[in-house]
Formats: sequence, structure tokens, C-alpha cells
Amino acid sequence: MPARWERQLLSPLPARGERVRVRDKVNEDGRVRISKLMSEQGLCSRREADAYIERGWVFVDGVRVTELGSRALPTQKITLSREAQSSQLSRVTILLNKPVGYVSGQAEQGYKPAVTLVTAAARHPGDKSPQRFNPAHLKGLAPAGRLDIDSTGLLVLTQDGRIAKLLIGEDSRIEKEYLVRVEGKLDAKGLALLNHGLSLDGQALKPAKVSWQNEDQLRFVLREGKKRQIRRMCELVGLKVTGLKRVRIGSVKLGDLPGGKWRYLREEERF
Repeated sequence: MPARWERQLLSPLPARGERVRVRDKVNEDGRVRISKLMSEQGLCSRREADAYIERGWVFVDGVRVTELGSRALPTQKITLSREAQSSQLSRVTILLNKPVGYVSGQAEQGYKPAVTLVTAAARHPGDKSPQRFNPAHLKGLAPAGRLDIDSTGLLVLTQDGRIAKLLIGEDSRIEKEYLVRVEGKLDAKGLALLNHGLSLDGQALKPAKVSWQNEDQLRFVLREGKKRQIRRMCELVGLKVTGLKRVRIGSVKLGDLPGGKWRYLREEERF
């Protein structure tokens, strides 16, 4: 590959619309993989970014980039073609009230994955989205976060890598709210520990918001989602969880969505 192509991803860039193929193996000048920049900027997931680059749907300062592994400076402007934007608009996000007995992800130990509940018949009659159900909406539909077999409530299933990153990316700060029914005694010290001071798997947990809803139910608000986190937190302070329901993710609430029913995330809704 001629060296001039490597120089063309640095400013100044070639004329708008010119196709560029870059084989960049160094990063001494502060350039970062374009797919990483796209993910950090919320344009799409890194996997989607690679697919867009291969299709020629990505531009850096107006210059088309088609070579996987291409890099750019964080200050350079990355834009998507109309084809990429149309592809994103066609992707759906589904909100499901997961019942007990279903796993969030792939089938395991004889339990069905929650995505099998997404059928035309199980759509909530009160869904206000104008979206028509299409079997194509099931392709690539994946959970953005976990909810264990014994838990119920709001589960997000999405085809959109941007939403997945927003909800479960390493830098996600989206709150998740749960109502947790418990057995056992909890004093003020134990409640304080639930809010901040516990560790799981050798790592300190992020501060949480935990308070009593009534005499046997706690309200948890978390900004992280370790495996069976709430159940394990409760065990550490002498409580046994007898019921767990997620009722909110960010600004999106479970509301009156019945168990086993689902609806589309509406265009105006934001997490």
C-alpha cells in the first residue's frame, strides 16, 4: 500500500467524496481506530462501525474510509452516509416484562430465552408505537443487560448497538431501579452497607441508593449490573430475597406492561 494513503487520513485530507483505503499500523501521532471513536461518540457499536466501514458508509472530514483498522484523530469529524442512517432507523428496541422462568440471553438448562416471548400475539394491546411487527425485528435482537431466571420486570431487547452501549457499556451511568422483597432483619448499619461499602468478587461496588418501600420490600437503584448482584448484596447483610422486579431503566419505566407482554420503544422515548 503506497505511503501516501497513510498520510491522507491526517489533515489535510483529500477532496470530499474521494475513496480512501488506509493500512495504518502505527499510532505515534495520537490517532485512534475509527471504529473505537465511532463507538465513543455514540454513532454505533464497534461491530457496526466495522460493517459500515466495509460498506463505505463512513466519512472522516468528508473523506470516505473503507479499510478496517483505519485511524483518525479524535478532533476529526466522523459522519455516516444516508444508507447507514437508514439502517439505524430501521432497527427496533423492545421492552419486555420478563416473567420468572425465562433467561435473558441464550437458552440454558432447559430454560427458554426471553426473546421467544416476542411474538405478534404477545404484543401489549396498549402499545402506542406505530411500528408494525415484522419477523425481521427478531434478527439480531439481543438483551441489553441481564435479569436472572428468578427475577421479573423490565428487560430491554435491541437491534441497536448504540442503545446496547448506552445501557451496558463500560462507561454507562444509566440507573436501574428494582423492587426487592426480602426476609430477615436489617439494621441501620446493614442498610448503610447496602448503599455503599460492600464488595463482590474482590471488587468494591459502586454506591447505590437503597431504601425501604414497606416493611418487607426494599427499593434498589444501581448504576452497575454484576451477576445476581442484588441477591448477593442482600446475602452479605443477612437478608434473603424472595422476589425481585426491575421497574425502571434510566427514564423508561415498566409502567402497566403486563408480565409476558412486550412493546416497542417509541421514537420519543429516551433512556
